[in-house]
Amino acid sequence: MNAVRQVAVADIGGTHARFAIAEVEDGAVRSLDHIVKLRAADHPSLQIAWEQYRRECGSDLPTDGAFAVAAPVRGDVIYFTNSSWMLRPAQVSDKLGLERFTLVNDFGAVCHSVDQMGRDELAHICGPDTGLPEEGAITVIGPGTGLGVSYVTRTRFGATVFETEGGHIDFSPLDEVEDRILHRLRREHQRVSLERVVAGNGLQVIYRILCEIEEAEPLNLDDRELWTLALGGGDPIANAALDRYCLCLGSAAGDFILAHGAKAIVIAGGLGQRIGERLNTSGFRERMVFKGRFTSLLEATPAYRTLQAEPGLTGAAVAFAKEHLQ
Repeated sequence: MNAVRQVAVADIGGTHARFAIAEVEDGAVRSLDHIVKLRAADHPSLQIAWEQYRRECGSDLPTDGAFAVAAPVRGDVIYFTNSSWMLRPAQVSDKLGLERFTLVNDFGAVCHSVDQMGRDELAHICGPDTGLPEEGAITVIGPGTGLGVSYVTRTRFGATVFETEGGHIDFSPLDEVEDRILHRLRREHQRVSLERVVAGNGLQVIYRILCEIEEAEPLNLDDRELWTLALGGGDPIANAALDRYCLCLGSAAGDFILAHGAKAIVIAGGLGQRIGERLNTSGFRERMVFKGRFTSLLEATPAYRTLQAEPGLTGAAVAFAKEHLQ
């Protein structure tokens, strides 16, 4: 049995950077302590945010570290997709005081976490409630500031995580309302990626299109206020916009299941947790399985959402253990 090790972990998204101290034993995360969430926009760089976290902990941080980052992990410089931060891997040890560290894509980290989740950490959405397969691919997607997409493949020899940038594939409309969404976004962006619709600010676009259709004056709300209104259910157009959002997410879920050859899918991400049970009562399932000749295949594919509070932090620690402790 390996000794318990402490690892300083960070999950850095487009809006927030989360930090914690993970205790790792035998490749599994036993605990997460000293969890702190900082707004990325309030800190000019990762190094400054790291020092802020050190002060809030009130003690020296472990010399082992792991970072789940919302960006492709490659090259001499990593530019974060939805924030102004950047990271130079060659300078991480010196600038952050680490002897060993691991860099992993943020949704790659979530995949590492999903692979270790127990049945009680998953809520069933649709399909057969058979749990995650012991062998085969599991797709993990999660809407937040952007749209994270990765998958993990299990075999009898172990699990392998594949990091992707699937959130940046083309958005594909399926009816006249979504045609209008695409047309509106194309006026602002030459190319419309999926995460323009199925991520945090996508609700705003959907809401304004529905207001046009209903000839109603849209409320002047920022993204956070609109999400609160939609989740509250009191405004019929905002409520309808959220249902449409779930339809688009369901379509994307089915597409990624087909692309990955997945035997199950897990919805994660900050917004994935916020919309929670709404996925069960919206048209998410109908759109997920609406794949023509492959409808029966999708109907037999279980879909879950994660209940774990910090899968990115947990997964970063698991990735560190796989790289350095096995």
